[in-house]
Amino acid sequence: MPLRLSVRTRLTAWYGGLFLLAGTALLVTNYFLVAAMLPQPGIFMSAERTEPWVDISGSTSDPVSGMAAERAVANTLEDYRASALSTLLLQSAIALVIAVAFAVVLGWVMASRVLQPLHSITSAAHRLEADNLDQRINHDGPDDELKNLADTFDGMLDRLAGAFDSQKRFVANASHELRTPLAVQRTLIEVAMGDPAAGPALTRLGNHLLDTNLRSEKLIDGLLLLARSDRGLSSRVPVRLHDVVDDVIASCAGLAAERDVGISRTSQPRVVTGDPVLISHLVANLVRNAVLYNRPGGTVRIEVGDEPALRVVNTGEPIPAEVVPGLFEPFRRLRTERLVSEGSGLGLSLVRSIAAAHHGSVAARPNEGGGLLVEVNLPVTEVRASPTYGKIT
Repeated sequence: MPLRLSVRTRLTAWYGGLFLLAGTALLVTNYFLVAAMLPQPGIFMSAERTEPWVDISGSTSDPVSGMAAERAVANTLEDYRASALSTLLLQSAIALVIAVAFAVVLGWVMASRVLQPLHSITSAAHRLEADNLDQRINHDGPDDELKNLADTFDGMLDRLAGAFDSQKRFVANASHELRTPLAVQRTLIEVAMGDPAAGPALTRLGNHLLDTNLRSEKLIDGLLLLARSDRGLSSRVPVRLHDVVDDVIASCAGLAAERDVGISRTSQPRVVTGDPVLISHLVANLVRNAVLYNRPGGTVRIEVGDEPALRVVNTGEPIPAEVVPGLFEPFRRLRTERLVSEGSGLGLSLVRSIAAAHHGSVAARPNEGGGLLVEVNLPVTEVRASPTYGKIT
């Protein structure tokens, strides 16, 4: 696995490496310049003398003794030259090491200051939620690339805030405008069916229209709930997940008895933070789907724990592994004609959207012998979990 280094560490390494390279080049250049300036021992060594050697006092001596004196001077200069160069090299290397260490520390501080706007942008991105899109970076600094990046990010947040506000208004208006006609239609149908003069044909037609009206209401409620969960949470409160599961099991008991499906649960106390209404919809959709997409005499097993927070396993028809990820898309159903009319096709897509709104994840895989196993992770804090949709790895 390759080593992952932060940008700050890489910049510091670049600063230190470039300083080391420049310092080494300076040391080598200085070494050769000093070596060229020092006297060369060879200049005191002349060819073999045949005449007497004359010293500075004017006295003469034998040529052999003069050559010995020259060699002594040359050896002394050689020792001096070697000692000077070695001392220069040692002291320069020590100074270079100290300077590089200082450059690394200074580079670390400089990299921290240079990257501070990036840290501000990252922190702002982590803090953003649907209820605090008014936060901005407002970077104060020179008009450079980093300020341009921060200003661009603030502009993007302005556009996102406008889009979220527009969506909220649309959902609120659609909730009223779509539900009101359906409620009026249902009332008119019920009044017509309550007429004593209504015959069997009108009653059958009325029941069919009421069923269609109910399906339309469920579809609209599902779409509005999906839009609500997709735009995030406006508030978070502690939610006792095990109590929510108990309530959902009680509400689905009649449907399970009608389908001849047994429900069992294994739970331990688990508290998560989020929207209790959305979490209740998440659990209800999973349990209802597990009952509907089952076989007579089948079972649904529900488990509440730490990791994952919720596991729902049902029996039923074998499900190919390659079609599992597609079940989380809106309006996707298994190819079972008997079950097509039972739901709107938004169940698992709502589960995915609600889990993502709570910084959680959902995954699924075919159950051995038929059916589906779905796992939902819901963090106990507001720390994000890795979004995983589809197969369990």
